[in-house]
Amino acid sequence: MVRTLPLVAGLAVALGTLSAAPPEGTVALFDGKTLAGWVNVNCHPDTWTVKDGEIVTTGKPTGYLRTDKQYENFELDFDWMHVEKEKMANSGLFVWGDPLPAVGTGYTRGIEVQVLINYKPADGWATSHGDLFSIWGAKCTPDRPHPKGLERCLPSEERVKGGGEWNHYKVIANDGVIKLHVNGKEVSGVSKCSPRKGYLALESEGVECHFKNLHLKELPTTNPKAEDVAKVWEGHVSLFNGLDLAGWTAAEGTWTATDGVLRPKGTEPLVSAKKFGACELIFDYKLPAKRVGQTFAVAFGDAKPWEAEGKANPWKRAVLTRSMDEAATPAEIRITPEPGLELRNIFLRELK
Repeated sequence: MVRTLPLVAGLAVALGTLSAAPPEGTVALFDGKTLAGWVNVNCHPDTWTVKDGEIVTTGKPTGYLRTDKQYENFELDFDWMHVEKEKMANSGLFVWGDPLPAVGTGYTRGIEVQVLINYKPADGWATSHGDLFSIWGAKCTPDRPHPKGLERCLPSEERVKGGGEWNHYKVIANDGVIKLHVNGKEVSGVSKCSPRKGYLALESEGVECHFKNLHLKELPTTNPKAEDVAKVWEGHVSLFNGLDLAGWTAAEGTWTATDGVLRPKGTEPLVSAKKFGACELIFDYKLPAKRVGQTFAVAFGDAKPWEAEGKANPWKRAVLTRSMDEAATPAEIRITPEPGLELRNIFLRELK
């Protein structure tokens, strides 16, 4: 029995099942009962829940749940499972991300650790086996050159198990280098990453996915340069949950919310239910390539509105500030649209 127990434990790791005890020297990133220590960045309140000791995402809308603190060098162990057994099912872990999404997307800049099954593109540009790659402005160099020249490392072998089965990932990140172990063996890696310090995040991308046993061991700093450190949260909170108009008022049927994007069905305004004093408002907007003399405007109450000028295709980000002098009386946010407008990533921080 003395020899059998280590053998069984080793076999369990190799097969992707859950180990009996967390790796030595680690701390739990998830207490198994609540989302304490995590921040729902841009998703509906029901997108991320805890059930039976697992973090569960519905996958809707696209977005992410991030840690409330940044990490630099670490070893992270976690288990994940997709419930879909036949169709493609996608999710991921973002490493060294920013607190807010990149412009025009629901995701952060960073390095993605792919959590994907049932995907086999004919040209072989990606796999379902544990790819590593840069997203939305981050940079990295794959351990093996990608056949299409992408900043993406394709795994050396297939070790990911299918829907309804648990997989174990070990992510070792140190001095801008990331190595991914899938079910007990290293299969992919990237180096020269920027950023190389930032938030960790779980991804919501269309389908239900489960995570548990998240344990992290921090490693000594390697003193990254300022330009290699992700942005730090400044107090912005989301005003749009990606799925409905909660927190906003509008005439019935005049606005729709679909997978993180707001769209008007005419020119009726969208008004925040809450009034704000001094604040900074951030939002991403996309106007039609051909504008027909219309005006898209955003204002606080009756104050002079901000108006988009010219063409704005593709996505752009606006940052509006309501100063202390202007904020003697709290006011609602009023968005006056034009046909073809799209909005996403609406965040606000109150100024003191």
